[in-house]
Amino acid sequence: MPHNNYLYQMRDIKFQMKEWLDMEKLLSCDGYKDYYGIDDLDGFLDVNYKICRDVICPANKEADEIGFKHVGGNEHAVVSPDVFKTVYNTVCEAGLGPQFGDREVEGRMPLAWYAPILEMQSGASPAMVMLWCLTQGATTVIQYNAAQKFKDLYLPKMYSGEWGGSMCLTEPGAGSEVGAVSTKCFPTDTPGLYKVKGQKCFITTGDSDCVSNIIHLVLAKTPDGKPGTAGINCLMVPKFWVDDDGNITKWNDVTTVGIEHKLGIHGSATCTLAFGENNDCYGWMIGEGPVDGRGKGMAQMFQMMNEERINTGIFSLGCIGAAYYAALDYAKARVQSPHSSNPKGPSVRIIEHEDVRRMLMLQKSMMEACRAMIYTSYYYIDMSKEASTEEEREEAEDFFMIQNPLCKAFISDMAWQMTAEAIQVHGGYGFMEEYAPASLARDCKIYSLWEGTNFIQSQDFTGRKFTMKKGEPFAKWMAQIGDFIANEKTPEFAAQFDLMAEAFAAFKEIVDMTNGWRGDQQKLVQLFATRTMYAGAMTLGGKLILSQGVLAAKKLAELGEDHYDANFYKSKIATAKFFVMNVVPNIFGILKAMKLADTSAVDMPEECFM
Repeated sequence: MPHNNYLYQMRDIKFQMKEWLDMEKLLSCDGYKDYYGIDDLDGFLDVNYKICRDVICPANKEADEIGFKHVGGNEHAVVSPDVFKTVYNTVCEAGLGPQFGDREVEGRMPLAWYAPILEMQSGASPAMVMLWCLTQGATTVIQYNAAQKFKDLYLPKMYSGEWGGSMCLTEPGAGSEVGAVSTKCFPTDTPGLYKVKGQKCFITTGDSDCVSNIIHLVLAKTPDGKPGTAGINCLMVPKFWVDDDGNITKWNDVTTVGIEHKLGIHGSATCTLAFGENNDCYGWMIGEGPVDGRGKGMAQMFQMMNEERINTGIFSLGCIGAAYYAALDYAKARVQSPHSSNPKGPSVRIIEHEDVRRMLMLQKSMMEACRAMIYTSYYYIDMSKEASTEEEREEAEDFFMIQNPLCKAFISDMAWQMTAEAIQVHGGYGFMEEYAPASLARDCKIYSLWEGTNFIQSQDFTGRKFTMKKGEPFAKWMAQIGDFIANEKTPEFAAQFDLMAEAFAAFKEIVDMTNGWRGDQQKLVQLFATRTMYAGAMTLGGKLILSQGVLAAKKLAELGEDHYDANFYKSKIATAKFFVMNVVPNIFGILKAMKLADTSAVDMPEECFM
């Protein structure tokens, strides 16, 4: 039985969004200043919390145990329990689903406000959030790239949730190597209209009986398409054909061949789709068609991919949070063994045991540091679109691009590790399906594989992000971390700032070594890419959570020990200290290993692995 008891807490979410982030600056931008004040966020969060608690989380049992079933046919080839429709319709009607994708409508909410909403939804049911998240990503590509005719035709019903959307990249022979796609698109006599033929697999929400139509974004090559990613185009391929008035007319020869039997997220339909089995599947090219065999599909799809990468970080964060709160709830109630200070005394609640506290604090501090990474990154997305000067917009875009692989890869790896810690807190009961961490562990493992496996994110971070625009954005990003460590030191956190200064110096050395290897020692860059990415994430996480600790100490001093919120601010101080003193020191081990530059993993003959 997966978790269906919603224990998620909002106090730290509101602290990070309203007290720590400079939300006043964001809300003063032209796109938001006439619509929202900082306290308006509370209303959205409170409604979302109730939906998560009362609607989404109780449905998670059926999401895990029943999920989607493949029944075949052209109409609804996969079906779900009725409760799925209730969840989906409730979220869409509340305006907390694909509506966030509309970045042009007057009165749109800041995208930064979407981060905590999606985090809480993911904690309630990791699977069911996919019903609306992929649609929102697809709308981004259409809104920014398609002709007005198609924006008018598709987007209103996608934003309302009446129609869905999907991203169709992966094929049986083309996973991480996207350029190997074999799906073909053939021009017709109608400009922009192409016949589509091919197969895609692992398509999240590739079919669903919660919507009446799905607009698939399909990567395909023309017969004369260039090799690799250069020849890829992106087409809008509706499951059911739509006339110029937006009415569904006929099936578009998009067949759901089957749904995958997965380790987790059973409440998400992961489909294999066949396009044009009857030679009657058509799609509209997004933007201009290919020129000399070169398409714009990858650039267009990366707009969705970058969005889904940070969303994957949010999904991961939701699982970390749900697992932590379940472990905390259990540890406060479970009585087992005397305390170490009184070995012949009575048994105590396990939260009183030192190692359980260490595991809980690791989960708590990781949750709050990862939350800070996600929220700042979403803030940068907003500022990249809304800031008043071109310089501010460019810097925000650069900082988001640098942090995105950290948000996706580090946090998704930590979700797997932190749900394991939650299982450990439960002891033997953690291995039982009656307790939440079991299903959360199964659900969260996919995140390190989605949207480019985490090694690809590490390659991106140590490659493109270190070097883009001649390295100037990365140098700026590093400088703002260094400036904080150098200038914000307070007596209460003296030891933590000293350690962060050492860790920052170590990370700079790691960056310099990576850049130095880039020429003739490429295998070392690859061998240490994941660990370098970890070092970057821990450096960033340490800086962010320490800045929150400093703010919390100021607030506590202002409010006093007797204030009702005193314990919250004390928790922020302790959590910041724990993360810096217990997680950040892993950077030193990474630097040591890089200096040793051991290459036995690549030097050993393949036969020796046996």
